[in-house]
Amino acid sequence: MTTVVQHAGVLGSPIAHSLSPILHSAGYAACGLRDWRYGRREVTAGELAFVVGTLDDSWRGLSLTMPLKEVAFEVATTVSEVARSAGAINTLVRRADGGWDATNTDVTGLVASIAHVEHDGRARVLGSGATARSAVLALAEVGVEHLTIAARNPATARDAVALAEAVGMSASAIPLESWIEDPVRLVISTLPGTASVGVGGLLSEAGRDFVGMTVLDVVYADWPTPLARDVRRAGGEVISGLDMLVHQAAAQFELFTGVAAPVDAMMAAGRAALC
Repeated sequence: MTTVVQHAGVLGSPIAHSLSPILHSAGYAACGLRDWRYGRREVTAGELAFVVGTLDDSWRGLSLTMPLKEVAFEVATTVSEVARSAGAINTLVRRADGGWDATNTDVTGLVASIAHVEHDGRARVLGSGATARSAVLALAEVGVEHLTIAARNPATARDAVALAEAVGMSASAIPLESWIEDPVRLVISTLPGTASVGVGGLLSEAGRDFVGMTVLDVVYADWPTPLARDVRRAGGEVISGLDMLVHQAAAQFELFTGVAAPVDAMMAAGRAALC
C-alpha cells in the first residue's frame, strides 16, 4: 500500500529564521505521525495567491507570517470571527472541498502566555500592527478593561483602539516614548527586536524600579532582546515570545492533524533550537 505523505508548512518573507518547522516536526515525532512533513517557503504578499493555488490535496495546512497575514483574506474560503476581528490571518486549514478555512492562532498563543499574569484590569500594548490587534483580543479575553496602545505615531493605533472599544474595553493611544508613564502591571510588546532599542532604556531613565510589571515580548530570536534586558534590570518580569510561538503552533498542529499537540515536546525543541 502506498503511503500518502501529508504536508504543512510556513510561508512568509523573510522565512529562513522561522522556528515553525522545528516545532511542528517535533510534534510529529512525539505523536508518531511518520507520514507528515512540515517545511518553509519564501513567499511575498504578491505571490501568495499563486503559490496557494499550486498546492495539491496533500497540503493540509499553512502557517503564515509577515507579510502575508493581511493579504491572506484574498485566498480564504471562510474566515473565523477571531481572524476577522484581528484583521489578520496566520493559519489556513485545508477544507474537504479543496478550499481553505482561515483563522488566527496568535490570539490563542498570547492568551496561553499571559493567562497566569496578575493584573489590575489595565494593560498596555507596544506597537500598532497586525500582532498588536491580536494582542488586544487576547487582553480582552484575560479580563483587561482599560487599555493603552503606545505607538511611534499614535495615529496608526486607531484600528487597535477601535477594536479594543468594540470588545468592551476603554482604550486610548499614546506616544511610544510615554509607555512607562502611569505604569501598568501587564504589557505586551509587538515591536521588532531592533525597534525595541531605546524603548526599554526609558525604564532606567525613570529613576525607579518596575517590580510587579510583566512584559511579554513577542520576539523570540536573538533573545534576550534589548527591551527584555532593560525590563529585567528594572525589576520587571519578562515572558519570551517563544511561549506565544509554541502555543500558537500547538493550536495549528491540532487544526492540521486532528491530534492533540505535545506542547512540552514542541517547547523543548524550540528552546534547544535557540540555545
